[in-house]
Amino acid sequence: MSKHNINHVNNRKKVYRSILICMLFLNIVGIIYFQKKNLDSQLPNNIKMIVDKKEEFDFDLPMSAKISTQEVGVLSVNNKKIPDNQIDISFSKPFSIVSSEVGQYTIDVKLFGLIDYKQINVDVIESVELIPSGIPIGIYVETDGIMVLGTSPIPSTDGLNYEPAVNILKSGDYITEINGNAINDKEELIEEVQKSDGKDMTFTLTRNKKEIDVKIKPIMSNDGKYKIGAWIRDDTQGIGTLTYIDSTGKFGALGHGITDIDTNLLMNIKEGSVHTAKIMQIVKGKSGAPGELVGLINQTEEEKVGDIKINSKQGIFGNLEGQFRELTNLEPMKIGLKQDVKLGKAYVRCMVENEVKDYEIQIEKIELNSSNVSKGLVIRITDERLINITNGIVQGMSGSPIIQDNKIIGAVTHVFIQDSTKGYGTFIENMLKTVE
Repeated sequence: MSKHNINHVNNRKKVYRSILICMLFLNIVGIIYFQKKNLDSQLPNNIKMIVDKKEEFDFDLPMSAKISTQEVGVLSVNNKKIPDNQIDISFSKPFSIVSSEVGQYTIDVKLFGLIDYKQINVDVIESVELIPSGIPIGIYVETDGIMVLGTSPIPSTDGLNYEPAVNILKSGDYITEINGNAINDKEELIEEVQKSDGKDMTFTLTRNKKEIDVKIKPIMSNDGKYKIGAWIRDDTQGIGTLTYIDSTGKFGALGHGITDIDTNLLMNIKEGSVHTAKIMQIVKGKSGAPGELVGLINQTEEEKVGDIKINSKQGIFGNLEGQFRELTNLEPMKIGLKQDVKLGKAYVRCMVENEVKDYEIQIEKIELNSSNVSKGLVIRITDERLINITNGIVQGMSGSPIIQDNKIIGAVTHVFIQDSTKGYGTFIENMLKTVE
């Protein structure tokens, strides 16, 4: 074999060796990534505990941890009072923790007892009881400012198209003032634009929680009206399910936030109200098309039963009026924390047969650290009664409380588009954290 051929073969060997080394490196990185993701799904970032209630944990992971507290003698681990303010525990075998006082603690976790891995925050809270509702409600909210959905061209009187707001207004902006004057609804905005006579206008916006001013010059459209070329919205309404009521009349509903249907962004609300609602029709879910509870919202002042104070990724929250609280006629339950939730049988409470009923489900997956807080549970409807009526989970059932072992543990949030018998749920402690 010639020297040239030998060099060629050696070069090819070097290339193959480099490729194999790269593939091995990528495999190792992939294994580490998926192992870390698996560990994160088993190990929560936050743990809530009830004061004076023993909490059992069995992570079965090759980790050790150190609990830090400023209060000496408050915590007990495995039924032994710990006199020191730092407690060592092993995550490779079951253990229990009890706190005699409300407070906050940190758990520093080490992989194999050597490598710093993560910090878990522990909140010890008073015992909480809630009334799991399941009653459909009508929801009406007004945005805090005029929400911008997008921009569009304007056919002008000169036969050309203009886009005065393009690259100035963005989807998700909220217009709060024009030329220094507060704007309360889209009718006021349209009126101010008409009065501009085509002169530059200063729009005050809220964008990413910051206030900014922009200038836009309205264009006269071919219908003789001044326009800025923006799609806007200032209110929305729909049907949802009331998740819980507490002893003071505060409520949580939906389990996920109210988002704009066009931009899919969480809406900033100025005010909102809850009304009685009547389910008129049930559209069954099918593969590729979620079903729906079609209802009539009694949007009168007489049928208003509460106020919405918060719209968050974990749902809507506010206060109910006493009369509606009495109509629920349901018994309170203790809450079940994340560590209380188990795979297997549970129940979802909803009202699809003109009365509140509990329907059997299976909890198929528990994701303690889901990147989407409203998707911590995967559930499947198994009760034939509910399947016959709705084919599973339908739009409008969001907020239906999930009950296991006679505790309220969460709420339904989403349906699987390709399989309406399955969907997501959120943990009840996530909803309560929003109120806190």
